[in-house]
Amino acid sequence: MQSQIANTTIIEQNRHEAVDAHHEAHPDHRLFGLVVFLIAEGMIFMGMFGAYLAFRSTLPVWPPEGTPELELLLPGVNTIILIASSFVMHNADTAIKKNDAKGMRTWLAITALMGAIFLVGQVYEYTHLEFGLTTNLFASAFYVLTGFHGLHVTIGVLAILAVLWRSRTPGHYSNEHHFGIEAAELYWHFVDVIWIILFGLLYLL
Repeated sequence: MQSQIANTTIIEQNRHEAVDAHHEAHPDHRLFGLVVFLIAEGMIFMGMFGAYLAFRSTLPVWPPEGTPELELLLPGVNTIILIASSFVMHNADTAIKKNDAKGMRTWLAITALMGAIFLVGQVYEYTHLEFGLTTNLFASAFYVLTGFHGLHVTIGVLAILAVLWRSRTPGHYSNEHHFGIEAAELYWHFVDVIWIILFGLLYLL
């Protein structure tokens, strides 16, 4: 068993050396590519936020008359969970930079769990709302905005789980090789910031 682990570690080290050699010949632009992708995603959200604000500012009554008032308790708790999860996610990145793979996996698992709790809370809210997708313009905007964000949270949770799965291989992530963790963290922070804006627009304004 020890020899198998040693062989796996050697293979991983050789793979990392090959990757490093490749990166020296071709600069690593993966993080830059992710940032460009998130900027594009952010522009989609900004367009949706702009449309929502346009509806709000041009209609005489907003939300339209007869729209049940949104509850603040559950989405407020969900907001706290999501914001806290960003700090937990950062701990995973800090841990791997100290070569603490076990700590990294623990923090990633907690982050994924918190993201899943957020999604369960959102589904629970949907099932108890007193309006549907086509009730009025506010209802449609609410479901589209929160649903699109929920999709991104789902993708983020899956990305974290994928990083967790790959971390099962000894030496796959280390203080020198941790792009997957950095990418998942950056994406998760993006999801967090978008929700803060969303929460303010839909629940507080």
